[in-house]
Amino acid sequence: MPRTVITFGTFDVFHVGHLRVLQRAAALGDRLVVGVSADALNERKKGRVPVFSEAERLAIVEALKVVDGVFVEESLEQKRDYILEHAADVLVMGDDWAGKFDEFSDVCEVVYLQRTPAISTTAIIEHIADL
Repeated sequence: MPRTVITFGTFDVFHVGHLRVLQRAAALGDRLVVGVSADALNERKKGRVPVFSEAERLAIVEALKVVDGVFVEESLEQKRDYILEHAADVLVMGDDWAGKFDEFSDVCEVVYLQRTPAISTTAIIEHIADL
């Protein structure tokens, strides 16, 4: 039976850090499903709308060869539902979330991956804005 990995993120201003975390997540199973945060969710959690639209971010992530499926993540509170709906065996999140999703260890393995050092979407956006 194939091992399904699920992860979530905004994936705005897509960069090599995003690619590396998705590649490492995909290596943990046979199938990678990615929840791309909705524009409204990003506005609620970050206080700003993403640079690229929800549809554009979905298209970018879906086009990656390591990704087998994408969906829109409407709410942080629905993570358990998304895990169950996609029959995920592994939940992968960045290590900046370490410990925050351990509650799901009753339904799947929870893995926190180290983020790519010195790469931050927020920093990239701020740098561009300063130009």
